[in-house]
Amino acid sequence: MLARKSIIPEEYVLARIAAENLRKPRIRDRPRKARFIAKNGACNLAHKNIREQGRFLQDIFTTLVDLKWRHTLVIFTMSFLCSWLLFAMMWWLVAFAHGDMDPSTENPSNSTKWTPCVTCVRSFTSAFLFSIEVQVTIGFGGRMMTEECPLAITVLILQNIVGLIINAVMLGCIFMKTAQAHRRAETLIFSRQAVIAVRNGKLCFMFRVGDLRKSMIISASVRIQVVRKTTTPEGEVIPIHQVDIPVDNPIESNNIFLVAPLIICHVIDKRSPLYDISASDLALQDLELIVILEGVVETTGITTQARTSYVAEEILWGHRFVPIVTEEEGVYSVDYSKFGNTVKVAAPRCSARELDEKPSILIQTLQKSELSHQNSLRKRNSMRRNNSIRRSNSMRRTNSSLIVPKVQFITPEGSQSASET
Repeated sequence: MLARKSIIPEEYVLARIAAENLRKPRIRDRPRKARFIAKNGACNLAHKNIREQGRFLQDIFTTLVDLKWRHTLVIFTMSFLCSWLLFAMMWWLVAFAHGDMDPSTENPSNSTKWTPCVTCVRSFTSAFLFSIEVQVTIGFGGRMMTEECPLAITVLILQNIVGLIINAVMLGCIFMKTAQAHRRAETLIFSRQAVIAVRNGKLCFMFRVGDLRKSMIISASVRIQVVRKTTTPEGEVIPIHQVDIPVDNPIESNNIFLVAPLIICHVIDKRSPLYDISASDLALQDLELIVILEGVVETTGITTQARTSYVAEEILWGHRFVPIVTEEEGVYSVDYSKFGNTVKVAAPRCSARELDEKPSILIQTLQKSELSHQNSLRKRNSMRRNNSIRRSNSMRRTNSSLIVPKVQFITPEGSQSASET
């Protein structure tokens, strides 16, 4: 450090740092707001300080279904092990109370033949194996119950009933976790970005939705909600204020036929929360548009729901989705590689309110776009002409370089004769 200070004066270092700070302007990004719904449809919500935890045990089946797979498998295994151990202890107590554990009863003398409650149960290990055979109905034939003990018959009936209940609950839980509705929603996709453009003379908010499976979603419907932080005239702050906005659908029942990717359109009119927002105001808005697609799975009959959201940074003003459905050899083909692609189109930068008050803005915008399109076509044509002229000139130059020059021969008589070779 001392050597550097002796070589480079301190005044020069400070001047250089100040010059670099002036060259690079400091831009402070607006702090990003937390999303209420993630792009994959998960709710970005954390529940804290829940005091009444017992309510989850009252709905034990839903609690088991909502658990993670590793927790469910642990509970599945432990429920069977605990029931086997519990009834193994009961079978051991029955055998011990009846005297089956006494070694003298194993090889009795000339006295009357001894009849145990359960044959071949003389330890806790054999009682545990017999408990498994009873509940899982394996039955190897070495251990079996006799008519000697009515209490053993009662334990047998009780274990069968408990085993059936455990099987029904745990297998039903595994089935419901496997066939959950959100699994089907994984193949329902939304465009990564939404667009705002002019359709039928109106500013519209649009996004694209598609289904990757061939099995259809029956009675599919789309809802759009705007979530934003609002303050009432009384001063009350509502952090999550939900407002439904209508979806433009020519069908009276808001159902869509989702056989191919569709562009869902919302007309920005007086009922829309986007009515007073212009292109310049959109980036400053603290809002989130939540899209909810609901329908019935055709194969299972289970109602499914797919969700996503769009914040202000994910809405493109003056863009339109490219077409991805084409007809090829009598079959409609969908190119999912262009699912989220957009193109820039002419659209007024004003709000929908200003567009309704001054319809001439739309006409002027379209005229300007038409003029710019014509100018671009002229530039392209002029560039093509220049390129063609340059090519022709270059070809002429090459041809002229290949022409053989004339050579003159002088005869001895002094006459000149010209010939070409």
